[in-house]
Amino acid sequence: MVSKEEIIAALASVPGPDGKTPLPESGALSDIMISGGRVVFSITGDPAQSAKLEEMRLAAERAVKALAGVETALVTLTAERPAQPATPSARPSGQPARMRAGPAQARTPIVGVGHVIAVASGKGGVGKSTTAANLALALAGEGLRVGILDADIYGPSMPRLFGIKGRPEVTEARIIRPLEAHGLKIMSMGFLVSEETAMVWRGPMVAGAVQQLLREVAWEPLDVLVVDMPPGTGDAQLTLAQSIALAGAVIVSTPQDLALIDARRGVEMFRKVNAPILGIVENMSMFICPNCGARHDIFGHGGARKEATRIGVPFLGEIPLDLALRETSDSGTPIVASQPSSPITAAYRDIARRVKEALR
Repeated sequence: MVSKEEIIAALASVPGPDGKTPLPESGALSDIMISGGRVVFSITGDPAQSAKLEEMRLAAERAVKALAGVETALVTLTAERPAQPATPSARPSGQPARMRAGPAQARTPIVGVGHVIAVASGKGGVGKSTTAANLALALAGEGLRVGILDADIYGPSMPRLFGIKGRPEVTEARIIRPLEAHGLKIMSMGFLVSEETAMVWRGPMVAGAVQQLLREVAWEPLDVLVVDMPPGTGDAQLTLAQSIALAGAVIVSTPQDLALIDARRGVEMFRKVNAPILGIVENMSMFICPNCGARHDIFGHGGARKEATRIGVPFLGEIPLDLALRETSDSGTPIVASQPSSPITAAYRDIARRVKEALR
């Protein structure tokens, strides 16, 4: 396996952002991660010099890929803007700052992709990734060509949810070929680093990595690309929402009040960047006891439906808390693919039909 020292030595031949200082000595190189033959690292620079930085990124990738034992190299560009002078706050003292969308960014469509759907949640642990995986499969069942991008860089779930561990091939044109399972094209950072590797990255690094997974993967031809967004509503999520040409967002929440508060933030974030809200999904909506058939509303019930009505967005449907859903997810066989006749699969298909209709 290639060592960190070998990578740094190879990168010494690449000029840093100033065009003179070797990259390892420039202070712009960070977060080198090695997993078998896969190498990931980050380069920081001024976004005003984006063209020059892209040339440097490609040179860095070539230098690392030339090393013995390296199969793939992913280099992310992260923005470091000059500090802006502080300006007096216009809001009254004691009032919280509201989310700002910032300057408008170019939203270039992804080549060969008809619609991009973000599946998001205001917090982790509400079943966003499981919903994204099964929604993608249900959309494929509607006759659409579907791909799924695991943009949850900190906690990639798609390799486990789909039971795939392969390493993507890289073409001579430096385009990554996504892996495939159950008729879906799938790409995840989890294919490039080991499951145990902790991605300790700042927000701009996450956004940079996702941009490359969007733009440098052979997605085409697709009718729909489902993007499993990182949980939360921070800088990384906002940057992604601003830069992707979204057809709409699906917000996932549980019925409980704490989750709904964060779901509202998610809706507000997408509205700030003028992305359509396709609707809200209530996950873990209820539990039916497999022994006695009694219904238990463990996290409450109907909260997401009421919230959708209150804020004026569609309610897409509800998914119960079910042992089979957990078991199929853990085994790498999502329930829509492994149990096509189950009531839960029917619920996902109803949601997919509503999403498909909204895309017309």
